[in-house]
Amino acid sequence: MSDMKPSVSSGRKFSAIWILPVVTLIVGVSIVFNSIMTEGPIITVNFDTANGLEVGKTKVRLLNVDVGLVEDVALKKDMSGVTATIKLEREAQSLLREDTRFWIVRARVGAGGVSGLGTILGGGYIEMAPGIGPEGTRAFVGLEEPPLTPLDAPGLRLSLFSQRAGSITTGDSVLYRGYKAGRVESLVFDTEKNQARYDIFIDAPFHELVDSTTRFWDTSGISLKASAEGFELHTGSLDTILLGGVAFASPPGLPTGDQVENGEEFQLYKSYDSILKNPYQHGMYYVVSFRQSVRGLSPGAPVEYRGIKIGRVERILMEELLTQGITAAGSAIPILIYVEPGRMSLPDSLDSISTFKQIVERGIDNGLRATLQIGNLLTGKQLISFDFFPDEVPAELGMFEQYTLIPTVETGVGRLENQVRIFMDTLNALPLEAIVAEANTVLGDADKTVVSLTATLNSVNSLLDNNDSKALPGELVATLAELRNALAGLTPESKIYQSLGASVNSLNSTLESLDGLLRKLSIKPNTLLFPPTPEPDLIPEVRTR
Repeated sequence: MSDMKPSVSSGRKFSAIWILPVVTLIVGVSIVFNSIMTEGPIITVNFDTANGLEVGKTKVRLLNVDVGLVEDVALKKDMSGVTATIKLEREAQSLLREDTRFWIVRARVGAGGVSGLGTILGGGYIEMAPGIGPEGTRAFVGLEEPPLTPLDAPGLRLSLFSQRAGSITTGDSVLYRGYKAGRVESLVFDTEKNQARYDIFIDAPFHELVDSTTRFWDTSGISLKASAEGFELHTGSLDTILLGGVAFASPPGLPTGDQVENGEEFQLYKSYDSILKNPYQHGMYYVVSFRQSVRGLSPGAPVEYRGIKIGRVERILMEELLTQGITAAGSAIPILIYVEPGRMSLPDSLDSISTFKQIVERGIDNGLRATLQIGNLLTGKQLISFDFFPDEVPAELGMFEQYTLIPTVETGVGRLENQVRIFMDTLNALPLEAIVAEANTVLGDADKTVVSLTATLNSVNSLLDNNDSKALPGELVATLAELRNALAGLTPESKIYQSLGASVNSLNSTLESLDGLLRKLSIKPNTLLFPPTPEPDLIPEVRTR
């Protein structure tokens, strides 16, 4: 036997049979990875109907370039429409944003003209309009009508509301002084607010003409107005006459308003005359209450401040008053008023509302009150007027339901009745019996005084009737005549006056001589005993021929 032994190896050798599966696995993983990395996103779009949609045939286009394909169309669970499942190309993934829009392109005839004629032969397709919002959205709601304005178009998007739809529809023009400045993009009816709402877009640069004072009105058809001056005919452009449209402008006389942002709401008025009647957009509600009669005060009555109209009466809140209950003394009747700050030269903006509230609060502290006044004596119509009454009792703002309550005072007949009532209450409170007794006592004393005065007058009359008293005037006249004669003898022309004057002159000469003698005696007292020595004449005498 041979001594050879089998060799045993502990290592394992790779079998060539595994090469093919490994290569296949690597290729498969790379294909899957490449498919994941290069495959486009899958999205869903809801439409009202599947008209124009075919699985595997209907394409999605962007700027007439195919970027996707419809893979499935299924009914929604609530049967309200259909859901289309679409697979897009990889390069379209970045275009899927929150406000990206999809719609089915079909042949259409509308206010904007005829569109989609190419789909008659080639079939419909889905048009894609990229948005500008956040990325990541995969479920969308398709539009039934194509958008009239791109999302990135320069301009301004606004919302209009009206109580009726009128003849305005999607695609109608928005005009500014006859120029086409935009278009109506959509129309819906809000069942909660019971309003027709329009989304409009105003192209640049016309959007710069819109501010907080701008008003929009329906310019559809033809408006004919008859007045004392004749007939006035108002029309828009030809397409607005036939199809309808919206116009906008600021009412004359209003100051420039604040800047308007995208999405703000404006009321749609029925005509241009309507914006002249209601030129202000912002205002606030207050409540005033009166205990006097409100006969003649009706909704629409003016609310004035010293004759300047600042608002109107909305309604009398009788339902709310009955809900709260009427007291035995009779509750004051609450009246809802609407005040517009723009009528007091404030900007027609939301900021003016807070400013006006502060003005009212300060005014109440200084005596601002609401009153009822007769606006027309013939019709008896009343209005509400605001004015300052600094002598009134201090008051504060209150609340009625959700409205601010402004203090009031009674004026006119009501105030007069109140004053008469207060006077009568004061009069009834007086101690009339004591006052009458004191008055009788005073009258008795007055009677005694009158009797005494009468006796005095009788005594005076008796004295005047005495003969001696009557002779006094004659004697007095004679005395005055004698006095007059005596005084006449003392006039400068009388002899007594002249004689007295000569005597006075002689007396003056004597006094002057006596004065000279006294001087000499004072100098030489011996002059009276010895004759004086003649003094030489220092001045020679003048020789005479």
